Amino acid sequence: MSIDDPRPDLPIDPTDLAHTPAPETEIAAPATSARLVAEASGTFLLVFGGIGAALFAANNGLAANGFPVGIGYVGVALAFGLTVVAGAYAWGPISGGHFNPAITLGLAAAGRFPWRDTLGYIVAQVVGGAVATSVIVLIGLFAPDGWLAKAQDGGFASNGYGAHSPGGFGLGAAITVEVVLTAIFVLVILGVTHITRGTPALAGLAIGLTLTLIHLVSIPIDNTSVNPARSLATAIYGGTDALAQLWVFLVFPIVGGLIAGFAHRALFERTAL
Repeated sequence: MSIDDPRPDLPIDPTDLAHTPAPETEIAAPATSARLVAEASGTFLLVFGGIGAALFAANNGLAANGFPVGIGYVGVALAFGLTVVAGAYAWGPISGGHFNPAITLGLAAAGRFPWRDTLGYIVAQVVGGAVATSVIVLIGLFAPDGWLAKAQDGGFASNGYGAHSPGGFGLGAAITVEVVLTAIFVLVILGVTHITRGTPALAGLAIGLTLTLIHLVSIPIDNTSVNPARSLATAIYGGTDALAQLWVFLVFPIVGGLIAGFAHRALFERTAL
């Protein structure tokens, strides 16, 4: 996963003819359109994989020996993490692999991403997420009778607090967990993708596992956002209650991302200032 921070190539043994570098050629940076398509594609994968797992497989209604079968919230947490791993290695080299407005803004705050490019990335991420939930709705149109209505009546895996929290947690808990966990997520990303201290080859795996951990902690609290694009994508099909509470999951992940970005820059990047 590149997260817009390329690492210099490792030294090459000049006696190893198999790795003798080719004559220098200028490698063009990906076009803006390609980067935006990559961001939309990665966000589509994240939302379709994670929300699809939550709606189709968390408790799929099938039965084995009389017991319900489903992947549960642990499986949903893994689904979100796996989508990030796949998206990071597939599209990270093109766009940096943000797939999340809070990450984009956090990286800008840390000085790792141009502020002027943030709006385009955020629009692409929102579009990718909305297309993903629209595809889930399309699949639901051909589901057994009542499946789609039941999914929408249940909030369509939207984030929520109070009566709409899986564990009944209130607004204060949702705000706290979104700020803290998004900040942790962005700090991990900034650390593992650092140009000299990070390990780029393993960055996508570390980031995906971190997102899995975040979901394991917070699904019972507010169904886990840490990503405004994900929250908006589900709320548009989750009904009036999901839309009424959406502001929390737009504002506070971004607050967490910005805190992490500015803190990382102040604490760990002083020599670059």
